Formats: sequence, structure tokens, C-alpha cells
Amino acid sequence: MGFALKNILRRRLRTALTLCGVALGITAFVALVGFSRSFEQEWLKIYEGSGTDLVVVRGTFLNTSLDASLGAQLRSLPEVADAVPNVMNIMDLTPEINAVIYGWLDDSFDLDAIVILSGRRFRGEAAEIMLGEVLAESLSKKTGDTVEIQGTPFEVVAVFRGRSAIETGGAVMPLRQLQRLSDLGDKVTSFRVRVRSRGASQPAPEEVRRARLRIEADFPGLRAVPAGDMARNHQVVVLARATAWGTSAIALFIGALGIANTMAMSVFERTREIGVLRALGWRCGRIMRLILLEAAMLGCAGGVLGIAGGWLALHSLASIRATANIAQSSIPVGEALQAIILAIGIGLAAGFLPAYRGARLSPVEALRHE
Repeated sequence: MGFALKNILRRRLRTALTLCGVALGITAFVALVGFSRSFEQEWLKIYEGSGTDLVVVRGTFLNTSLDASLGAQLRSLPEVADAVPNVMNIMDLTPEINAVIYGWLDDSFDLDAIVILSGRRFRGEAAEIMLGEVLAESLSKKTGDTVEIQGTPFEVVAVFRGRSAIETGGAVMPLRQLQRLSDLGDKVTSFRVRVRSRGASQPAPEEVRRARLRIEADFPGLRAVPAGDMARNHQVVVLARATAWGTSAIALFIGALGIANTMAMSVFERTREIGVLRALGWRCGRIMRLILLEAAMLGCAGGVLGIAGGWLALHSLASIRATANIAQSSIPVGEALQAIILAIGIGLAAGFLPAYRGARLSPVEALRHE
């Protein structure tokens, strides 16, 4: 270990630059993957907060809308306690500000799960809107003001706190109004279903499974997705997760190239030294293990620095108003260990070819190297 550390510290500037590359890759991994995980949890809060057990959606990506009349048919099933339609769209409220807007019925159980800070619920199908407190502050709007969307004025009838940061930064309006703004006619994007429970306040997993199978059997072409799976596979969450992993992969690849270059240069500069070690009886495997240990130490050190950088990045996101309610400044132990293992794995992979080349050097040729 001491011999390997001494070799790493021979070229301190080069080692420092290599550590920076690995640390940046791990920082990107920790920060971006951590943020996407928090984003997923916020979507899950929306479903869990309202007591949604299943989300009914179209089974094909070619046509994602559903007839609003399907709600009555779902509610007629003995396994279903309630089923409410839902429309969600991202709309421009000002040239600088857009927000997620939900369309609900005025008797939807979703409304029972939000906390109205001022004002009242919207009524019927009137041109009224309820603003999340973060969105209301961004727009500098309060109860009684007017918000114009696509040329239609909507009266702000309430400011509310949602079940998640996504809702708190969004708005809610009557279902019919959002259908009109979104050109959906009588279509909706999904139905949120509460499963009927026999005695307990929460349905058992078996009851949820039976309800899911019954819905999919009675309505071919539809999927009844458990709330947790819906949160994990929501299009926005999938896009955030793919972006996080894609960006992290590029940063980690650059870090791996840095380790590979450092180890290749190290082996070249120590060719004569390796020849001496071979002449003293060191076997190929021992030489290879030494070089791989150096690469792993570089990866591990870069991983530790990257975790610290990721924590700082998440802490910064948590201090920004737009992402404060989503970003979590803490890093789970499991995620930190995953980052360390990933960094060490990158070091070993990047150091393999230089280690193999160093181990295969002929002692005679190595001793002749100038």
C-alpha cells in the first residue's frame, strides 16, 4: 500500500488533475442521480398523499387519452371505491414562467389532500384557478387576482400548499377548463383509483392486485398501474433519470480517460524500475496488482472528493428557490457507497491495460530502457 501511494505521489500535479477528473464525474453522478431520485419521490408523494392506489392509463403510447365517461364504469366495479379523472399539462403563464397545471373535478378526492392557505375551492366549471404557494409568489398573485392563460382570464380563488413540491409550484383548475385549453374535448389523461378495502383503512396488496387484474380484464387496452410504479415510470421522471445517467456517464468516461492516461504515463516512466522488480523476482501478477492498486487508489480518492462535491451541489440546489422543495442536501449511505464502488471500478477498468502492459515487460528490455 505504501509503495503504491509513493508511486502515485511522484507526479503530484498530474495526480491532482486526474483526481479532479474523477471527482467531477462522481460529483455529477451523486448530484444528478440524487436530484432525479428526489424528483421521483415528489411524484410519489402526489399519489400517496391522496390515497391513490392505482392509476388507469391507456396501454399504448400511440393514443394516451381516455374517455371521461370511463369513470362511471370504473366506479361500478365492486373492487373500486372511487375513480376520478385527471388532466395534467404544462402551460405558459407568463413569457418567463410556466407551470404544471392539473384539471380536477370539484368533488375529486385530490382536493381533500391539499391545504388551502387562503381562499376557497373552485366551483363547478367556472373560470377559476387555485395557485400553489410557490407559484403564487413567483407570479406575485394572491386570492382575488386574475391570471390570463391563452387569452382566458382566470380568477385566483385560492392559494394552497400541495402534497409535493411539484404541486406547490403548480396550479389546479376545473377539469373542463383544462380540457378546453388543451383541446382534449371530453378526453382525460388518466384516472386515479382508490381500491375498496374490507375493514382496514388501507387496502391490502392482494386487494390492489385483484382490482388491477379486474380493471385490465374488463377494459382491454387499459393498464392499471400501482401508484409507486407510476411515479417511477412517469415520463418526466424517466426523462430526468435518463438525463442524469447520461450526463454522469459522459463525465465518468472523461474521468476514466484521465486515470488511463496517468497510469500509462506512470508505467512508461517506470519501465526501468519495473525491470528491476522483475529481476528481483517479482512475478507478472504481482506487478499487475501493484499498478491496479494504484489505479484503484486514484479512483477511491476521486470518489471521496466527488461525494463531497456532490453534497455541495445538492446543498446549492436546496438553497435555490426553484428547486429548494425538491432537492435533498443529504446523501444516503447506500448511494455514497455506490459512488465509491463505481469510482474504484472505473479506476480498475481504466488501469487494466497499463497494468497488463507493465506486467508483460521483459526484464532485459526494461533494464535497457532510458
